[in-house]
Amino acid sequence: MYDRSDISDARAAHPLRELLPLLRHTLLQIADEAAHIMVVTDADGNILWRDGHREVLRHGDRIGLADGFAWSESAVGTNGIGTALAAGAPMSVYADEHVIEVLHGWSCVGAPIVDPDTGTVLGCVDISGTTRSLPPATVALVGAAAQLAESHLALRMKENDERIRTRHATRSGLLLSCTGRVIAGDRFRGERVSLPSEGDRVVLPDGRVGDVEFLGDSYLVNPRRGAVPRLSLTVLGDVPFAEYGGSRVTLSLRHAEILTLLAAHPRGLTAEQLSFLLYGDAGNPVTIRAEIHRLRAQLPGAVAAKPYRLVGEVAADLLAVRRALTDGDLDTVVNRYQGPLLPRSESPEIRRERNELEARVRSEILGKGNATHLWSYAQTSGGRDDVAILERIMSIVPAEDHRHAAASVRLTHSF
Repeated sequence: MYDRSDISDARAAHPLRELLPLLRHTLLQIADEAAHIMVVTDADGNILWRDGHREVLRHGDRIGLADGFAWSESAVGTNGIGTALAAGAPMSVYADEHVIEVLHGWSCVGAPIVDPDTGTVLGCVDISGTTRSLPPATVALVGAAAQLAESHLALRMKENDERIRTRHATRSGLLLSCTGRVIAGDRFRGERVSLPSEGDRVVLPDGRVGDVEFLGDSYLVNPRRGAVPRLSLTVLGDVPFAEYGGSRVTLSLRHAEILTLLAAHPRGLTAEQLSFLLYGDAGNPVTIRAEIHRLRAQLPGAVAAKPYRLVGEVAADLLAVRRALTDGDLDTVVNRYQGPLLPRSESPEIRRERNELEARVRSEILGKGNATHLWSYAQTSGGRDDVAILERIMSIVPAEDHRHAAASVRLTHSF
């Protein structure tokens, strides 16, 4: 919500200001003839402009459908503006579909307007009226007006890109818009690079690191030469971490899950595939892209895009244990297996891998392991109170051995 003293500045700074004549030409005559009003908001649902039938405007003043007022779902509940912004698509809300009773005499149709440059929502255009319904064609009309606005924004973006390319045609490297979109260079044209909030280094879509220079109207990036540092992952046990470029990096659970899946799929995974493996059908690729963005900032150069994959030399305790099990190398198994794979993870794919690996390790050690192998496994969370493991230790270790006594105590407490 805006104070009256602030709304003029908000309007002047908003990118939809230049599109008002287009929106008015498309919608206003129809809105006025049908006793409706046109409303344009910012991305948060705060009303910046409105116009249309004078009597309906006066009714709008009484319910707060006026300049500066907030019409997000969190502020007003279900309504054409807030619900369209929340859904990211044209929406109609008629009469008693509104949550607030005072709005039951109103009907409205809203459509979000998306910035073609950044992909973010700029605001919403809405038609509202004091009727229990609106003509069926209103939804299509408002949606078309929003699409027309986006087309004009896309045309202006392309014209500006061409001016920047011409101005810096003699410079070598990748040319980025001020929003991080690649507008000139090699195969990355049209892709997006996350610009640094500080420093002069960026990570390119193929995982390489580049040096960035601000040109006033754009950025120039030149990839650095040299190999990507070795990435070593520890994801077995309670505390996941990475070693990268000589430094130890503590990993959040979500980042550890992503790196585990990428390590297990060296050919790479799309955002959609990663989302499904991590969250199942409830997954959202947008969430994955945001996490990859943060992960790349933490491990610059380690993750390439399209598809997402790890680059350079990659080592992981999970992969080492897998290989050792295949080779029958139980010494390596007990040395690297420090506990279950990411035990706090609820990811369907991580759970499946965790259970399978635990079963394989236990089976091999129980069937083929010596006292050292058995005792090492008994120190993990899965083996600590495993009756079969403890009984096997007691059967092959002398009574005077401390491991025999410890196994006996654990067995006593397990019953």
